[in-house]
Amino acid sequence: MSADFPLDPTGRLSRREVLAGLAMVSAAGVAAARKPDIELNYLGDHKLDEVLPAKIGRWNFVGSSGLVIPPRDQLALALYSQTLTRVYYDGNVPVMLLIAYSATQNGFLQVHRPEFCYTAAGFSLSDFAPHQVVLGPAKSLRVNTLSATRDGGGEKLLYWVRIGKHIPLSWARQKLVFAEDNLRKLIPDSALIRVSTPLGSEGPSMAVLDEFVRAMVEATPAPLRRVLIA
Repeated sequence: MSADFPLDPTGRLSRREVLAGLAMVSAAGVAAARKPDIELNYLGDHKLDEVLPAKIGRWNFVGSSGLVIPPRDQLALALYSQTLTRVYYDGNVPVMLLIAYSATQNGFLQVHRPEFCYTAAGFSLSDFAPHQVVLGPAKSLRVNTLSATRDGGGEKLLYWVRIGKHIPLSWARQKLVFAEDNLRKLIPDSALIRVSTPLGSEGPSMAVLDEFVRAMVEATPAPLRRVLIA
């Protein structure tokens, strides 16, 4: 028997108990009403290797190995999610592509962020900067860029994360837009897209990455481009 809500000798609920019960029912009703139940799943039943063609611009798909990926124990978070790793080559400049897709928020994208997996692989990261890839006359894509170096070599990278219809640049903003979508009763899917090439001078590396991203978006079937750029 509760000390706060003593039973009425007649067995009836007290006014205080009734009010407390109504408050709890009301809170439960609000929580149920707010529970996200509208799924945004841009990939649908497709597989990532169906979305990306074997030829992108002047580059051809030549292999799937050699990319920096998270440690194997962290990849256990990949359950029910998809990862695509590809190397494209034009006979001169190789481009490495990684796409991590998740229909749920289980930490899958976090372990694929360059700040995590490159550091875990022994790379030093520098030259963090925002960047805009021009996709067309009136459209551009905001991305993050950085350099990763190890043992005298390294890569120039750009990457972005799509959460539902948003492309947040920071981890904090990524968490915020996910929370905002939940308040709208949306369950957003998400994708991390990382493109890199062997580290060279700043100008040529970024020019190659920009060209590849533009070609990749153009080569992706129109109905599925939103998987990459919303």
